[in-house]
Amino acid sequence: MRERRLISQRAAVATVGLALVGGLAACSGPKDSSADSGASDGKPAKGGKLTVLNSDAQADFDPARLYTSGGGNVPSLVFRTLTTRNRAAGAAGTKVVPDLATDLGTPSKNATVWTYTLRKGLKFEDGSAITSADVKYGVERSFAAELSGGAPYLRDWLIGGDTYQGPYKSGKGKKTLDSIETPDERTIVFKLKKPVGDFPYLATQTQFAPVPKGKDTGTKYEEHPVSSGPYKVVKNTNDGERLQLERNPYWSQKLDDQRKAYPDTVDVRSGLDSAVINQRLSTSSGDDARAVTTDTNLGPAELAEIGQDKALKSRVGVGHFGYTNYLAFNPKAKPFDKPEVRQAISYAIGRSSVINAVGGSSLAEPATTFLPDQKAFGYTPYDLFPAGKNGDPVKAKEVLAKAGYKNGLTVTLTHSTDEGEMGPKVAAAVQQSLAKAGITVKLKGLEANAYNEKRWDANDGPGFFITRWGADWPAGYPFLAPIFDGRQIVKDGANFNSAQLDDPAINKEFDEISGLTNLDAAAKRWGALDKKIGERALTVPLYHPVYQRLVGKDIKNVVISDWTGVLDISQVAVK
Repeated sequence: MRERRLISQRAAVATVGLALVGGLAACSGPKDSSADSGASDGKPAKGGKLTVLNSDAQADFDPARLYTSGGGNVPSLVFRTLTTRNRAAGAAGTKVVPDLATDLGTPSKNATVWTYTLRKGLKFEDGSAITSADVKYGVERSFAAELSGGAPYLRDWLIGGDTYQGPYKSGKGKKTLDSIETPDERTIVFKLKKPVGDFPYLATQTQFAPVPKGKDTGTKYEEHPVSSGPYKVVKNTNDGERLQLERNPYWSQKLDDQRKAYPDTVDVRSGLDSAVINQRLSTSSGDDARAVTTDTNLGPAELAEIGQDKALKSRVGVGHFGYTNYLAFNPKAKPFDKPEVRQAISYAIGRSSVINAVGGSSLAEPATTFLPDQKAFGYTPYDLFPAGKNGDPVKAKEVLAKAGYKNGLTVTLTHSTDEGEMGPKVAAAVQQSLAKAGITVKLKGLEANAYNEKRWDANDGPGFFITRWGADWPAGYPFLAPIFDGRQIVKDGANFNSAQLDDPAINKEFDEISGLTNLDAAAKRWGALDKKIGERALTVPLYHPVYQRLVGKDIKNVVISDWTGVLDISQVAVK
């Protein structure tokens, strides 16, 4: 997932404990809730109000502007798309399935044309029919500059997408995009510049939600977007700080086999401190008993306090999202232009100390591959520079000597001053690991905004820094291509290929794999490519985060998939 849109997968970790009843012992490890579970016995039933307690506001609640994985969490209650993520627990949840469309789309022989057919009987919240023209218009308006912020792939993939400026543009510019055709009310055709086997995944993004042209109010559309999902927006306060949703009477369960939509209403309250959210969920008084969070993790202190309290532990959901935290190099900056220096650092890293810095093994798992350790990505185990749990300083010194630094060297590590995954604690852990190998690390902390600008600057980026990458969808392409495809190097904007790798052979492999419509076959090749790139020591994978989140005591049917790693709000019921 592109860094400018972290959505609900962000790890909002509180550092204070919960004021829980009954002295709790040290945590023995929370229950793994990767399978369906509920807060009490009995089948989930329709009715009641679900409250959502979040840190971050659900800002830009317009399908064109949202940047979400699999359609997002709260957004997917209002916006249906051509395809969606399978609403199932664990690995089964990484599958893409039909939503508004009857299937995953029909590709042309070379996967440059994708054709979709809409289900019969689909309706908006006002009872009007959803047509292919509405889907086309929804995609087209996402190209408008005033509605920017969504996933960029359509601009890169659709014929004419690189010059199209959306339906509002006055003057000589085209108001429609010819590469999207609607031969009839239920058929929509997308014509691409190149073969794209992952198109069914992309079609889960909210840019594929239908928008009726006559109801489009431009930048004000987010205040009351027209629902195609089970809920409609009744009120949007302070740009998504509070969203109040009620049932869409024209949504049909028979035409939507993914969303359960048990509650009658959903009340999303944001702008809350993470510690307050976890405290309220723990206490579960009043409406908080029927509350969840879609963006706030439990921290190590809170997990320790929950300890062996069976009632509280049963309310902790554990999930894994496709995300890798890593150290990045800019080989154009000395001494990182020498592969041996990058290899030595790889050997020296003690992942245990880094994991402890972010809260311990309950919140992070060690990584030696860039791809997350999930089958959907094509995960292929490898450890090219074995460092063990605590690093291998002897091997690191040996490799460093080959690079001409037998007496060690001094490097600068750039990091964020914000506490968290890219902050001072992780930087200090890296510093301590490398010191054992004779590598002196000077720490350079930058305020968050300045840090983000610096680390993605192709012209003046740091030589060595802490960063992370998350999945737009669970496949190899959106995870590897932005970081290692040379054609995605951006000189005048946010450049994610910090190594500035531009190898024709690797670029060709990206093209060949991305054109495969057999997603299982593609996954195997993504894993092989990950290892091939890993041999160059352009990054040092550190860990994959683990998400642990509490729910209110009267919440039922907790489903956590490996696509999002967090509770799927569309499956939740309240007691």
